[in-house]
Amino acid sequence: MTVLVTGGAGFVGRPLCDALLARGETVRVLDLADEGVPGTEHLKGSIIDADIVQHAMVGVSCVFHLAGNAQLWAPDPGVFDIVNRAGTDTVLVAAEAARVERFVHCSSLTTLIGRRNPQRPIDLDETQRLKPDDMLGAYPRSKLLAERAAEAAAARGFNAVIALPTEPLGPGDVAITPPTRMLIDFLNGANPAYVDAILNFVPVQSLAEGLLACADKGRAGERYLLGGENIEMGRLLASRTPVRGAFGGFPVTRSAIAVSTAPAARATAKGSFRVGIVRPVRASSFARRRPLRAFGLRAARRGSPPRKPNRSWAGSPPRWNQR
Repeated sequence: MTVLVTGGAGFVGRPLCDALLARGETVRVLDLADEGVPGTEHLKGSIIDADIVQHAMVGVSCVFHLAGNAQLWAPDPGVFDIVNRAGTDTVLVAAEAARVERFVHCSSLTTLIGRRNPQRPIDLDETQRLKPDDMLGAYPRSKLLAERAAEAAAARGFNAVIALPTEPLGPGDVAITPPTRMLIDFLNGANPAYVDAILNFVPVQSLAEGLLACADKGRAGERYLLGGENIEMGRLLASRTPVRGAFGGFPVTRSAIAVSTAPAARATAKGSFRVGIVRPVRASSFARRRPLRAFGLRAARRGSPPRKPNRSWAGSPPRWNQR
């Protein structure tokens, strides 16, 4: 059988496809890109095109739905609803009709943050339930509505799980997603200042492995938060030593990456620990050599106490300094 990855030619999709191919899977990609991922079957098309989506589902046993509009702003905010919410509806309908055995919907951490959150450090995990009107803009609202569609499908008996990545960073971000753009602009002097906040970043190659774990071990209807390390922006941007290749060839900082994001993805939340999706990962080739521990997410809290790591999978280090 075939695994379908919507958005498979994108920043997160490519390492996911590579990981699937390494496991011996037959991979089909549905993406707007002209060129696909080597070793995969490439279908050029949009997730809002019901005919091409239906065609893409033929012979598919598992779907990773990554395709969407990942920008935080657009001149026409309605585009987020069309692509992220309605597009997900289209993919879900086709997957259910094709009797797909497993469906992994890739959402966003932004669906856990809303207008009602207090303006102070708080604990967040995937049990946080907000309403569409609570969302801070059209993008997170569309992602939340897409999550609800996946949950509704699971309630009907469809084997769908939801992944909630934090901010992905790493090699191959040629389209320049918002987290990468933020770092590049600051380091190149385009933005002379930054917001002093605490964010959570996840290395993209480890995120791909987390998505595989959701498919292998996740429970239908559950949400799984996939994150890395909480880091203060000032600490992330402290060093100015350039390293090329880390963000699609753009200059970034060596020690900032090593300290903040090289410790790799842990699915950092209660549900992830329940089903064994969490793993400890070694540091990257130029990160500090020290054992790492998976911990429950404290999305905006200083000095989060670590939890006992779950050693359910073994892993290799992410290669931050290679394209």
